[in-house]
Amino acid sequence: MNNVKTLREAKNLTQTELAEKSGLSLRTIQRIEAGSILKGFTLKAIAQSLETQPENLMVDTDENTGIDRAKLINLSALFGLIFPYGNVILPLILTYKTKDAKNKELGKNIVSIQIVLSVIVSLLMIVSPFLQKAFSLRFPLFLIFLIAIIGIKLIVIIQNGINLNRKSDLYFKLKTSFL
Repeated sequence: MNNVKTLREAKNLTQTELAEKSGLSLRTIQRIEAGSILKGFTLKAIAQSLETQPENLMVDTDENTGIDRAKLINLSALFGLIFPYGNVILPLILTYKTKDAKNKELGKNIVSIQIVLSVIVSLLMIVSPFLQKAFSLRFPLFLIFLIAIIGIKLIVIIQNGINLNRKSDLYFKLKTSFL
């Protein structure tokens, strides 16, 4: 991707005017603004015409991908449905291998939520036999807790995924992160 259209519009130039000023064809300008890769003579000609440095025409690809890594970290929390504490371990590994600050911060928030959910499920699994005996229940109480927490985990992951797509932020997040 490139910034040609943005810079051209900032200079109040039409595509035709930029083509004339740079010595390139109108069709070339249209292709470049549609996403063709800028290089060589074309890059220099457009940069000179827009009175900027060639590197200013290029968009940082990391910035362009935005929060894709955070989406992957959020989705990886589903691993916890298969592997105990996988909802913490895999997202934590992905978060710490992330170089982008925004994705890393979102990842830390995702992992923090999953830690809280894992602690809750662990406590409920420990307490459920005592509650079952205290209330003389024949039905295994831990199954109710387990199904409820799995449902909550799914809701959190899905809702955060939807919000990441729409607003580039998490729907459920803690006020403070553990990490």
